Amino acid sequence: VVCGQDHSLFRTEKGEIYSCGWGADGQTGLGHYNITSTPTKLGGDIAGVKIVQVATYGDCCLAVSEDGNLFGWGNSEYLQLSAVTESTQVNIPRYLPFKEMGRVKEAACGGTNVAVLNDEGNVFVWGYGILGKGPNLAESKTPEMIPPTLFGSSEFNPEIKVVHIRCGLNHFAAINNRGELFAWGKNIRGCLGIGRIDDQYFPWRVTVPGEVVDVACGVDHMVALAKSVI
Repeated sequence: VVCGQDHSLFRTEKGEIYSCGWGADGQTGLGHYNITSTPTKLGGDIAGVKIVQVATYGDCCLAVSEDGNLFGWGNSEYLQLSAVTESTQVNIPRYLPFKEMGRVKEAACGGTNVAVLNDEGNVFVWGYGILGKGPNLAESKTPEMIPPTLFGSSEFNPEIKVVHIRCGLNHFAAINNRGELFAWGKNIRGCLGIGRIDDQYFPWRVTVPGEVVDVACGVDHMVALAKSVI
């Protein structure tokens, strides 16, 4: 189960997606813009496709299929779904033809931006806001890859790669295969955990006394699950 601002998405063991809630921005993906008060099965481009992960936060939704394809629906006011529409709303799941990303492993949705992790451990971002490639990139309708070096990879440690990505309302988090946590975006009330309250325009290592297993991002806070070093 994943919950958006005013809708909910349910993924079954068979890889089907059901939704309910407010559909004014198409976020329920049911082909209309009305309220749906009971979980209802989605169709569109994901009909008959096994979905392994679904993501939402505000009112944009992304889904990842078993074969690594990406699908989206909901609000596209910030160019999240501009690959398939010029409209600001998509009310049914659409296949997003981003071939340059390769095979998608995970997706994450923020308030105005989205992120995708591929099976090679590379992170791609697009939408509007602080995307993670410096202060000069504030908007993109196509995926922009964040340099792997910003997550710890180097010619001396080429095996380091990102294994999980998460989004909050205006910030991102990523975990690499060493259990290291990185955060970037709007640092509302110090939610990035980087020891200061300035906004962070590219991934920054968060000091955590342990190996980070998972992380959850809220509106103005972040919670990390870690294996203690003690």
